[in-house]
Amino acid sequence: MRRVLALLALALLAAGCGAKSEPTGAAAGRQEPYTVVLDYFPNADHAALYAAQAHGDYARAGLDVQLKPPPDPSAPLKLLQAGRADVAISYEPELMLARDRGATDLVSVGALVQVPLTSMIALPKGRVRTPRDLAGKRVGTAGIPYQSAYLQTIERHAGVKPGTVKETDVGFNLVPALLGGKVDAILGGFWNYEAVDLRRRGKRPTVLRMEKLGVPTYDELAFVVRRQALDTAGASRLRRFLQATLAGARRLRTDPAVGVDALLKASPGLDRGLQTAAVKATTPVMFPPKGRPFGWQDPAAWARYELWMRANGLLKRPPTTAPPLTNEFLPGASLDSGP
Repeated sequence: MRRVLALLALALLAAGCGAKSEPTGAAAGRQEPYTVVLDYFPNADHAALYAAQAHGDYARAGLDVQLKPPPDPSAPLKLLQAGRADVAISYEPELMLARDRGATDLVSVGALVQVPLTSMIALPKGRVRTPRDLAGKRVGTAGIPYQSAYLQTIERHAGVKPGTVKETDVGFNLVPALLGGKVDAILGGFWNYEAVDLRRRGKRPTVLRMEKLGVPTYDELAFVVRRQALDTAGASRLRRFLQATLAGARRLRTDPAVGVDALLKASPGLDRGLQTAAVKATTPVMFPPKGRPFGWQDPAAWARYELWMRANGLLKRPPTTAPPLTNEFLPGASLDSGP
């Protein structure tokens, strides 16, 4: 464990670089192709990107940004590794698992969502209002290993007797399983989306957020690139992309409709009311604490989460001195400056 802590300390020093400002203008009016693979279908989590695209922020940055949903949720980092994307939006735990499988060239260059969105959700009939109520109950998960580890951590933190909570793999049918009474609670739904949807449907959900249940906080969504792509030209494109995404996030903060309109144009089947409510819930957690640049990642928090993953047997390989994140390419503008 001392060796792990020492290597993580080295990673913290390497990752804690300050942000740099970057011009957003296109070189000689030329727009460079730039492919971004989303983590899932277009939704409120991506509203800042769609707002930036719809309002020409990427074009003014000299980028022809293509926002592409993945063929399945496991694909974004694989497509990135295969060179079929410049940026992949993924989850902090998924990035850590990919690196543990050998993809140490992948690195997070900014957080799109600053806190965990994953939550435990229950309906009144499940009678789960606090973690202590989990004893004797059935909890549905998507069958993802770190969700099982979340549940075990929650049980220990709440003092629930081991073995009294029944975990059921319901795949991605979390909400149907909850509504159908197959489980008493679900772990894996997002508080900014599934919980918002359930409230809008009058279901009165109880929502328990991960970072308040004993699980170390983490960045739910992050921008991930291949480290070898961060040469001079690649770094310039990345900085311009992040700067333009900040412009989109600021637009969203001023008027959520700019993001909702853009989302509905990209995916007409989405429900406007749900997307509007979800965008309003999500936008505040796209911005880091005061004084930190847009996309800020806390190296100490990443290290704590990595240690938690190791303590729960999720990571098998020894840590490397190549950090999983860098703040070097973030926009230099202050969050408090105007839109």
